[in-house]
Amino acid sequence: MTFFPPRPEGHDDPPWVTGFMQASPYLRLSGMRADAVGRGTIRLVLPARPEWRGSVARNRVHTGSLCVLADTACGFSVATLQDSPSPVVTLDLRMDYLRSADADLDLVCEATCHRLSRSVAFVRAEVTQPGNPDLVAYASATFMRPAAGAKRTGERPGPSPALHPLPPEVLAAAARADQPALPRGRSPYVDFLGVVQHAVPGAAPIFRLPYREDLIGNPLLAAVHGGVLGGFAETAMILHMASSDRLPQGGVPKAVDFSMDYLRQARAQDTFAQAVAVRQGNRVSLVQAVLWQDDPQRPVAVARGHCLMPQPGTRPS
Repeated sequence: MTFFPPRPEGHDDPPWVTGFMQASPYLRLSGMRADAVGRGTIRLVLPARPEWRGSVARNRVHTGSLCVLADTACGFSVATLQDSPSPVVTLDLRMDYLRSADADLDLVCEATCHRLSRSVAFVRAEVTQPGNPDLVAYASATFMRPAAGAKRTGERPGPSPALHPLPPEVLAAAARADQPALPRGRSPYVDFLGVVQHAVPGAAPIFRLPYREDLIGNPLLAAVHGGVLGGFAETAMILHMASSDRLPQGGVPKAVDFSMDYLRQARAQDTFAQAVAVRQGNRVSLVQAVLWQDDPQRPVAVARGHCLMPQPGTRPS
């Protein structure tokens, strides 16, 4: 959920966007900036940083960074069509990764809100890099606008779509876990998020995203940035598949596409994830992940995506 300040009347220049970015801990940390703003459209730039790399060996951007950029740009494009402050709730976000992004170059995302109804907004976005016309990624997202005068009456709990009930002792152990998900230095983006894991005998490992203030996207609600949740979910899915004994030594799956449904707000506390391989193929696998905070049976988001499986003889990631 993101809350934007009103646009100055008859004024579409970037300063109002810049003001929100400076107030958002994560956006301020990332250095993201608005390059152009129009009615229903925006172009954001994410400066290159070593922390955005998914692999030191390949020097490519982690797809989670693309997810954060696209999620932010899509939300801002909706905001440019609003004449007064109004909360915007992300319903879902889909990413298609067309090629790997060079970690030494900036990322540019152009987002356009194609329709804004009384209840729902539909947005599409494209991610490129300077000097290369080829698309890095394509994104589409849906946002919900609350009904005028509507009041929240509480959330009805729903069962997790992917997890069996986890014993309390397993959840407690996962909350105390401090084992890095990867050896430090191998993936700067995973290091940046600080992802740790807890091995569960006979089941998939549980990953934990430790809460930090600079992961907050919305300063008014103290909510973890939705794109950060997407990056965490992708990390959990890829690492889960990388642990398969069917992969060549040193091989890491590569994200082909990714979609995420946001179910409830991720508050200022640790977030957990567990993934499952819906179908593990020799070339492409379908993976699903569930994210929660207090209770696995009340997830904050669910994600799924296809991974390209490394083949024998391929270069390790």
